[in-house]
Amino acid sequence: MQNKQLLLGISGGIAAYKTPDLVRRLREQGVTVRVVMTQGATQFITPLTLQAVSGHPPHLALLDAEAESAFGHIELARWADAVLIAPATAHCLAKLAHGLADDLLSTLCLATRAPLLVAPAMNQQMWQATATQANCRLLRERGVRFCEPTTGALACGETGPGRMAEVADIIAQLSTLWRAPVLARRRVLVTAGPTREDLDPVRFISNRSSGRMGYAVAQAAQEAGAEVVLVSGPVHLPTPTGVRRLDVYSAQDMFNAVQQQLVNADIFIATAAVADYRPAQTADEKIKKTAHSLPLALERTPDILAWVSAQSPAPFTVGFAAETQQVAEYAQDKLARKKLDLIAANQVGLPGQGFDSDYNALQLFWKGADEQLEQQSLALTDKLSLARRLIQQIAHLYAQKSPE
Repeated sequence: MQNKQLLLGISGGIAAYKTPDLVRRLREQGVTVRVVMTQGATQFITPLTLQAVSGHPPHLALLDAEAESAFGHIELARWADAVLIAPATAHCLAKLAHGLADDLLSTLCLATRAPLLVAPAMNQQMWQATATQANCRLLRERGVRFCEPTTGALACGETGPGRMAEVADIIAQLSTLWRAPVLARRRVLVTAGPTREDLDPVRFISNRSSGRMGYAVAQAAQEAGAEVVLVSGPVHLPTPTGVRRLDVYSAQDMFNAVQQQLVNADIFIATAAVADYRPAQTADEKIKKTAHSLPLALERTPDILAWVSAQSPAPFTVGFAAETQQVAEYAQDKLARKKLDLIAANQVGLPGQGFDSDYNALQLFWKGADEQLEQQSLALTDKLSLARRLIQQIAHLYAQKSPE
């Protein structure tokens, strides 16, 4: 972080009182900090306080007569190596999501090419509101990074998610914006989403996978510098920026696509929820309801993950295990049985995480030195933040196995 230039935006929330400590700690690490305050922010903390800790007068006005050509937002946007907004209120997030530019902070966010990190802080009901979560999803899709709020006692007297992340956590996440790409020049193949196995022209067998975790992994790998190919089952998600996407339907389709693409892959990450079985026969016409029961014969689908790990040479192979019980036991068995380099396990069926949710938690297992089992827990957070942490660990283990 030495010699980096950070633009700190402060919007109007009570958590603004934490920003002088944030600025002080950033300067201790060699970061030059310029502060932009909204009018609401000045009601919680004075510009003079921020000037004292940053060494520079905060910027308050959209048109600054002392700035170059009086276009302060352009000057600041070009100066910054990164933009951090802490706290980011619900109103601030809404303006960013919809491209509004009615003050200096929102305008410079449109004018900069620097990466943007936001640390939301608000009442727990405001954070969980459908509109706020929709705005956050839109911002994540555009590449904005989030330092997720924590759960605890709030200034309003309520308890729940909405507390701004601790200063140390914000700085730790900010530092990742300036790290060298850990997967530069690497080729990553990711599978995501469900597959569908047809019973007849109307019905199919599938599962509840939304594809969100796999798409987040593909985006995180691309952000880490990799060339990413995403083999996707049927989902309703936008393709991550910079990722090449191949759409497939069935398990056999996904297997065929993986076979074609694997020759170029350094790392294979199997997040897809591939059907284990398919109908032994598919009816040409709709099966009519004529009896109280319908016997259904099923046959195994190709085991894509096992096939990949059996290749010689095999890419660095990462599997996923979605379990409803005995998560660690089943994941470790899959790791050994399929000879994987790493497995990421999560418990499904819990409210607020896993399938049909923007949030998840993972348990990672791998064989370390002397074939000793090692593990790491990644706590519950939004899937993109989780994917970024997973990609960091994958890159670390890949580098150990395949040093330059």
